[in-house]
Amino acid sequence: MTEYRRENYQRPGIATDIVIEYNDGVKEGIVLITRKNKPFGLALPGGFSEYGLELSQNAQKEAREETSLEIKIKDPENPLCVKSKPDRDPRGHVISVVYVADGKGILRAGDDAKEAHLYSRNEVIGLLGKNKFAFPDHEDIILKYLQMRSQRQ
Repeated sequence: MTEYRRENYQRPGIATDIVIEYNDGVKEGIVLITRKNKPFGLALPGGFSEYGLELSQNAQKEAREETSLEIKIKDPENPLCVKSKPDRDPRGHVISVVYVADGKGILRAGDDAKEAHLYSRNEVIGLLGKNKFAFPDHEDIILKYLQMRSQRQ
């Protein structure tokens, strides 16, 4: 009988991404970062999950590190979506669990983010379909978020 050994099985990585709703006093919208490392481009704040953290905690931690904002996830038990296509991340098979949150504080880039900016709904829509995102499914996530927002209003 063959002994089960974890190292004998290839598994995808797990990451969290987060749509941060933010109001800087002048405009409101969502926060996108410009990545400092490959793959380059715009992205939702996020990162690989860390051992010992719940996925929602990981999303908060990653978002705080990349944006300097205090993050409150709206519904930790009900993520916006899960993305799992094997080719969604050029670094390898990575599953991402995506949350929606409120951000408070002063927006500043940090950690893996070269820049962090607030984009209004119209500005975000203007970015779609122009190959500006490091991860192509971030456009799908944003569209899903916008659709969810319009249904709530």
